[in-house]
Amino acid sequence: MAKLIAGNWKMFKGPTETLAFFDAFESPENVEVVICPPFVSLEAAVAEEWPVFAQNVHWAEEGAFTGEISARMLVELGVQGSLVGHSERRLYFGETDETVRQRAEAALGAGLGVIACVGETEAEREAGETEAVLRRQVAVLPRHEALVIAYEPVWAIGTGRTATPELAQEAHALIKSLHETRVLYGGSVKPENAAELLSQPAVDGALVGGASLDAASFSSLCRIAASLS
Repeated sequence: MAKLIAGNWKMFKGPTETLAFFDAFESPENVEVVICPPFVSLEAAVAEEWPVFAQNVHWAEEGAFTGEISARMLVELGVQGSLVGHSERRLYFGETDETVRQRAEAALGAGLGVIACVGETEAEREAGETEAVLRRQVAVLPRHEALVIAYEPVWAIGTGRTATPELAQEAHALIKSLHETRVLYGGSVKPENAAELLSQPAVDGALVGGASLDAASFSSLCRIAASLS
């Protein structure tokens, strides 16, 4: 099966920058690529006819939820899926395991794909709680063919630190024993370390942050993934 590479742009790139990115981006065959732009850039990205996921989705179909976007709205726009439970959503916006479950179920129920993020903090890893945290976070996720899990050790998000291939393999193997789905690695993935991470047998792809913002860097990373598929 082809590797899945998802680029999470976080709060970068408005519509103009999005179009410029796609003008420069070259993706090889034999790799599945998903782009996750900010809400304001979804329409521009969809127009480029690439698989596009939102960065978040609400569990209600509509209602008094200022600042939120429903799955039905994303479907109408032509978006194919959404991230849920990213560590930054958990850290800064009070996301919980329960709200992650609700968001995932709403998106899947509307026909969207889901990339659900799980992972331990540095304090949890140092306390030997990694397995317990992953078991708790994975347990709430629905079983669905359109759901993918992204393992992102929180201590590696945006820090330049990366889990060793052995640590990534261990965590992915645990997740796969709990949930039969593809599992992506997320945490400072870049062309320089992609090959050794993606070559691990339980690593089915990557959720890429900063390295997905530059078209040349992301193209390079996708070529590496294609060579390992």
